[in-house]
Amino acid sequence: MARVGARRGPAAFPSSNSSSSSRGRRRPRGRFLWGVENDKRRAVLAVRARSQEEEQEEERARLELELFNDAIISSSTLGDGTDGATASWSGLPRNPRPDPRVMALWRGAHAVCFDIDCTVAKDDSLDALAAFLGKGDEVRQWTNRAMDGGVDLETALEERMRLIDPTPAQVADFLRAHPAGQRLNPGIRRLVRALQQRGVAVYLISGGFRELALPVARELGVAPDCVFANRMLFTADDETGLPTRFAGFDAREPTCRRGGKPEVIESLRALHPYENVVMVGDGITDLEAATEGAADCFVGYGGTVLRPEIAQRADWLVYSFDELFSELARHRVAFVGSGAWACAAAKLAGENSRRSDLFEDQVAMWVYEEEVEGRPLAELINERKENVKYLPGVPLEGVRCTSSLAEAVEGATAIVVCAPHEFVHGIMNQLQGRVASDAIAISLTKGMRIRPEGPQLISELVRRKLGVDCSVLMGANIASEIGAGQLSEGTIGYKVLSNALVFKQLFQTDAFNITMVPDVEGAEMCGTLKNVVALAAGFSDGLGMGSNTKAAIIRQGLAEMRRLSKKMFPCVRDETFLESCGVADLVASCYGGRNRRVAEAFARAGGEKSMEALAGELLGGQKLQGALTANEVHQVLESNGWTDDFPLFTTVWKIVNGLADVQSITSFMAIQH
Repeated sequence: MARVGARRGPAAFPSSNSSSSSRGRRRPRGRFLWGVENDKRRAVLAVRARSQEEEQEEERARLELELFNDAIISSSTLGDGTDGATASWSGLPRNPRPDPRVMALWRGAHAVCFDIDCTVAKDDSLDALAAFLGKGDEVRQWTNRAMDGGVDLETALEERMRLIDPTPAQVADFLRAHPAGQRLNPGIRRLVRALQQRGVAVYLISGGFRELALPVARELGVAPDCVFANRMLFTADDETGLPTRFAGFDAREPTCRRGGKPEVIESLRALHPYENVVMVGDGITDLEAATEGAADCFVGYGGTVLRPEIAQRADWLVYSFDELFSELARHRVAFVGSGAWACAAAKLAGENSRRSDLFEDQVAMWVYEEEVEGRPLAELINERKENVKYLPGVPLEGVRCTSSLAEAVEGATAIVVCAPHEFVHGIMNQLQGRVASDAIAISLTKGMRIRPEGPQLISELVRRKLGVDCSVLMGANIASEIGAGQLSEGTIGYKVLSNALVFKQLFQTDAFNITMVPDVEGAEMCGTLKNVVALAAGFSDGLGMGSNTKAAIIRQGLAEMRRLSKKMFPCVRDETFLESCGVADLVASCYGGRNRRVAEAFARAGGEKSMEALAGELLGGQKLQGALTANEVHQVLESNGWTDDFPLFTTVWKIVNGLADVQSITSFMAIQH
């Protein structure tokens, strides 16, 4: 097996014929199907040519090869191409579990390149086309001559195409008679789909022809510009101007010559910042792709035909795409927090994690240690599959709760922070050094941390304390409605798109739609400031004021949200305020959120009860974020001399702190004039 990391150079590839008469002969170029009998004869010759010191090791390899030949299964018995079908490979020689470095390269691949013939597809497309046109035996003779080392592979390719001599109509007839979907090897669809879900670029690199490769690409959802193959050339009819006769192939395509596949991968790496590239294939030119500057490792596929050199030299030998699929990296999800919104989001995550191969089946959730009905809340949630205190009646399938913060995040690679914002700093201090360096995080917490040196958003706090990227999920997402499966939406603000896509797959459902914006600060500021406006709307409702008044409050609130966000973070985008995290969340909170509800009760009580007392009565232990945020926002305004520029925020702060009567909620109209 070749060493991983230091990519192979040309010297790693021995002559295709090790007899003395072939020394110095240029290696055949191209890739063709190796017959089992050919493989056996070539393997025996190789054993005889080896030195005495290698005899014992080679004897073991020879015996393994004979076991393979005795147990070989033809491609016609490998299944019907149905996704997930797995052939029975008992008796075939298997490589041990690959080196940990190989596994790390596979799980951390940024791009995976697949050969098509006898890898993605069950057959060699040229041989299949030749058989369809009644020239299979003649073409196969050239294939065997090439595999025997008796003819240059490029010459063999030319002769094969000369014998086939296809017209465009015949190629089209072949493709109709042999649909790409029926030619695919079992499990390849699922594997490609899983790679794409993870943001891994998928390429098809074939020594065959583009005309035969594109239908396969379409079947797998691979874009045409991610397909690299030779091109057939045709001459046009003088009268009709339509292509009618085969005229050769385009020699400018790198895949028509030896060294073409590594050349393609080198060009891809020059265009894209891929750190890890994996090549998957069944032939020598696929193995050759793992050279210096090209692929980082080579996965040999023996599901259609096993070639001795591939069995011996592949970094990882597999017989089924299910083997590759099962070893893909899967995120372990952990929730930090267990309030109503956390449980509503965990319901979505628990359902999606069981449906998607991107995540482990079970979601962990940290529950603050408290007792309900005389028992620990975490224990009750695990037993009854619902949070009986904060979100009763909403099932939490696939969620496992614990009161140990360290246990909840152990091994987690996708961390969801959804705790009251005033507690997040202390929680993050406890988590420092306990989170994997390659983890990603998302904050569902709405609020900011006020410090002497200035305010800090929760996402930035998480990012600094844990040393991981942190996106945010904000929006019109009242927990009880999401828990009930009502149509809702949210916005993910991100800095790293690939991480945002992971969380979108974790949370999005048919009833919960997610949009994404490259604006963490804007989305998070919207989620923070709307709670202050919701208090104003609640005061208005409690005083019995009408729709016009509430509309004016919402309009002014949105304007102040935008103005303050851009003052604090000039990078904030105006269009973010038109997303669910902006105007939609603001409207929902001003009509149905808990801050509005407590503020309404406060106004109706005429100030006889404090907001804290009302929150205790109405929210069942949940925190009232609006009043705390109003105080934090005022500190920012006062320290910067901005209070006069934000009359609605200032008025709400005065009412919350007893410095103004609740009836003064509309006074912001006079202040701004």
